[in-house]
Amino acid sequence: MTGVRIDGKVIAQSVKDRVKKAVEELKSHGINPCLATVLVGDNPASATYVRNKHNACQEVGIATKDHKLESNITQDELNSVIDNLNSDNSVHGILVQLPLPKQLDEFATTSRISPIKDVDGLTPHNAGLLAMKKAVLVACTPSGVMEMFDYHNIELEGKNIVLINRSNLVGKPLYHLLLEKNATVLTCHSKTKNLKGLCKSADIIITAVGDRNKFTLTSEMIKDGAIIIDVAISRHNEKLVGDSDYDQIIEKASYATPVPGGVGPMTVAMLLKNTVTAASLSSQIGR
Repeated sequence: MTGVRIDGKVIAQSVKDRVKKAVEELKSHGINPCLATVLVGDNPASATYVRNKHNACQEVGIATKDHKLESNITQDELNSVIDNLNSDNSVHGILVQLPLPKQLDEFATTSRISPIKDVDGLTPHNAGLLAMKKAVLVACTPSGVMEMFDYHNIELEGKNIVLINRSNLVGKPLYHLLLEKNATVLTCHSKTKNLKGLCKSADIIITAVGDRNKFTLTSEMIKDGAIIIDVAISRHNEKLVGDSDYDQIIEKASYATPVPGGVGPMTVAMLLKNTVTAASLSSQIGR
């Protein structure tokens, strides 16, 4: 049996197409969606991520404002930048690229962003709304995974899902999103015992460890027909890889995501979607 490849590039393009139409609609009403990015320091990977996000915005007609700050900036100075963006009515979404330099507090920084401009879905306000099934702006990678399920009409109700990640960015938001779909979700992590056995019994495995030296999902760890969503990306033996070897997994799974080209493109696409949503929210509040 060979499963279905979940192509993140194709699904992301379908999201972008919808976003582009929404941008045109907003512009027809005098609203020009705008994303402001804040990059602290000169981390090459972070700079690449921000550049890719700006390029994606340009592709769908979203305006951008780029704020590059010195790596030795103080928390008060960073707070001032965020406050100015919060009060700038021309800015609808604010994204602070993580990780931040050690002298800065990531929680304090992301918490300072206005909830209606929080396109990463990381503020306590939006995280709390998600737990209460009331969220509008949801973390991009988790919402991208859910978009993949929807695209392939994969039924989640009643499914046993093993989620290998408990971070605020991926695992915790995904847990709530999956529960909303009436799935049974088991959140696993580095202290989980018998992880191999738990994976073997799962209908769906979503893995986001990102370190092959700590964890590798092998075909022996999944049951026939399982669905595998590989969120991880890291460099291993000079190659970009996820937590699993796609070529082996797809021979046993019913659906699986490759790395690269799977979940990655979805994260950026959902950022665009969140920015348009935030623009719509701010226009409603401003009326």
